[in-house]
Amino acid sequence: MSEVKISAADVKQLRDQTGAGMLDCKKALAEAEGDFEKAIEILRKKGQKLSLKRAEREAKEGVVYALVSDDSKRGVLVKLSCETDFVAKNAEFVDLVKRIAKIALDAFPEDKEALMSLTIDGITIGEKVIEQVGVIGEKIELAEYEKLEAPQVVSYIHMGYKAGVIVGLNKGDDSFADAGRDVAMQIAAMKPIAVDKDGVDQGVIDKEIEIGREQALMEGKPEAIVEKIAMGKLNKFFKESTLLNQDFVKDNKQTVDQYLKSLDGDLTVKDFRHVQLG
Repeated sequence: MSEVKISAADVKQLRDQTGAGMLDCKKALAEAEGDFEKAIEILRKKGQKLSLKRAEREAKEGVVYALVSDDSKRGVLVKLSCETDFVAKNAEFVDLVKRIAKIALDAFPEDKEALMSLTIDGITIGEKVIEQVGVIGEKIELAEYEKLEAPQVVSYIHMGYKAGVIVGLNKGDDSFADAGRDVAMQIAAMKPIAVDKDGVDQGVIDKEIEIGREQALMEGKPEAIVEKIAMGKLNKFFKESTLLNQDFVKDNKQTVDQYLKSLDGDLTVKDFRHVQLG
């Protein structure tokens, strides 16, 4: 059987479609006897093997990207992880994250698994990630996906795509967009665990009370006031760890809640999502 001739144009076309190296594309086309679909499958399998091989490697670098709909009613956060900062800063890697975020915003899937089943470049996003493992040679994973709906969603992306925040305000007035961004930056800096104390998991509350009791007993406080001390420490925890009760970083003479109320008596945060590298 005569050997199939692989043209430079075919190799370039496959490279443009998959992002794989020229030599890898040429070898895949030769193995597939010029069949593009088969060649893509060969490259994907290579990536899958590499992905399995690197499964235990840590992927602590990457890109976090936030995107909000034109009407500001929906927002998404996508985190694509990799092993090195060098890859995370690659323009093609960043572009892939942005494309995945756009698909997520348009389709608004329920969870990460549903997002990975959506289509990009004729294959699923999950398959695309595996394919990129073969292209780049590092462990890559779609690590996190978050979404949010509210009357107004505002986003913030920390420098270098190290973290992203989406905040849902209870009012859709565009004049509150700057306030929403201020709050999003607050979340990125102060990392609250909930909007207010009502959003804190009961298990966390119980643990904080227990810690407060143990600390009071270890300090030799009388048994009669141990409970009061524990509750005082819990209230301090709420102030430090819940968004609306935190001191506002741009003006620590007021809380985040007081800042929002100074703009509009009814303005508040319905919910937020925060994703970061590491």
